[in-house]
Amino acid sequence: MIRYKNARQIERIRESCELLSAMYGEMAPLVREGVETLELDRWAQSWIKKTGGRPAFLGYGPRSCPFPGALCVSINEEVIHGIPSRRKLQSGDLVSIDSGIILDGFVSDKSVTFEVGQVSAEAHRLNMATRECLYKGIAAAKAGERLHAIGRAVEGHARAFNYGIVREFCGHGVGFDVHEDPSVHNYAGCGPNPRLRAGMVLAIEPMVNMGSGDINVLDDTWTVVTADGKPSAHWEHTIAIFDDHTEILTKGDPTARS
Repeated sequence: MIRYKNARQIERIRESCELLSAMYGEMAPLVREGVETLELDRWAQSWIKKTGGRPAFLGYGPRSCPFPGALCVSINEEVIHGIPSRRKLQSGDLVSIDSGIILDGFVSDKSVTFEVGQVSAEAHRLNMATRECLYKGIAAAKAGERLHAIGRAVEGHARAFNYGIVREFCGHGVGFDVHEDPSVHNYAGCGPNPRLRAGMVLAIEPMVNMGSGDINVLDDTWTVVTADGKPSAHWEHTIAIFDDHTEILTKGDPTARS
């Protein structure tokens, strides 16, 4: 069931989104060669706590295996849900960092793929194309359109580069909970296709692979990797749909290069 938000609720979600975007802006210079991903996560947990929020991802999931960090840090062939660890970033890495904040009960969600040091031309092209896929999807998310227009726009741009689209994971509604209806697929023609209406708040998040779209899940039950070992990129914004426009609530893209 889609949970529509009124103007007051969108304003509160916007406050959470602005806080999350500010965190990314301050974190960006820290995403550099030699830094442990666990160090980034500890920094994020501290930053969120100091600003009055709560990490949306920390402890999320089944009781038997809740997610252990405030950040999902996914490197190179890791698509999403990478667990922070003692692993150090290296020059040439593509690092997708996904995070969310709960502020007074209102949830934000955002992902950025950073380039550490000197990445290959192929990796940079993948990263920029994936970011373009995100904005193509946002441009298609207009009141009166159908939900599948978003996936059609994302997929069309990715296919122009012969990149693979991850089909098992997708965007979603957000704002009251971390994941809400509807599912926002990154390809056309899957599942319910409701008309987009004012009051919808969505997380649009292309996950694009340099090779095929096939993925595997590691034994930690969280980390998703490309089946062929080729790099992946992941960009995400939280948006709100109004009758006359669509607003990016998690405004601002920190530089993708460190």
